[in-house]
Amino acid sequence: MKYDIPIRDAATVILLRDGPDGPRVLMGQRGQSAVFMPGKFVFPGGAVDPADFNLPLPDTLEPNTWRRLVEDASPDLATALVHTAVRELQEETGLILRQMSEAHFIFRAITPPGRPRRFDARFFLVNAEHVANDPDDFSQAEDELSFLQWVTLQGARAFDLPFVTRVVLAEVEAALHKGMPPEQVPFYDHRGPIGAIRALR
Repeated sequence: MKYDIPIRDAATVILLRDGPDGPRVLMGQRGQSAVFMPGKFVFPGGAVDPADFNLPLPDTLEPNTWRRLVEDASPDLATALVHTAVRELQEETGLILRQMSEAHFIFRAITPPGRPRRFDARFFLVNAEHVANDPDDFSQAEDELSFLQWVTLQGARAFDLPFVTRVVLAEVEAALHKGMPPEQVPFYDHRGPIGAIRALR
């Protein structure tokens, strides 16, 4: 099994919205020809770009989010991850976040060895009330995700999901019952040949 595939830092946004039948999250389907997770339903997100390092922290982050981000990342990378989350959401859905001040860092996972691409992804839970434009208008989205939709947590489980997305859905559900910020952030650490589950407290 090869371990020479570089691990790229990445950020994912779990956008949460109240609905008549309970909380809903925004998801879309990756293309069938995609190299990474083809055909899977996922949350919007992607890898950090060099330009994401050239922007200041947009606003004051929730203290626990910032503290946990910099536990294993430089302040510059932590700031870039926040910009990546905002940028990727806009590119993949057309939705614009006004602010990330109440974003909660709830999960981190490194893609296991043997995959064609590997990411060190941080997952941010953000309330859709912070979206500046119409949360139902995806007309400005790029074509990386299709079938963009707001779906209940139970409905999302019926989709073809990556394993890590199923785990994150469980964390979102737990967070809704326990409140924010989470007591700890699960970290699926696959930097070495043997994976480990850690906790960012």
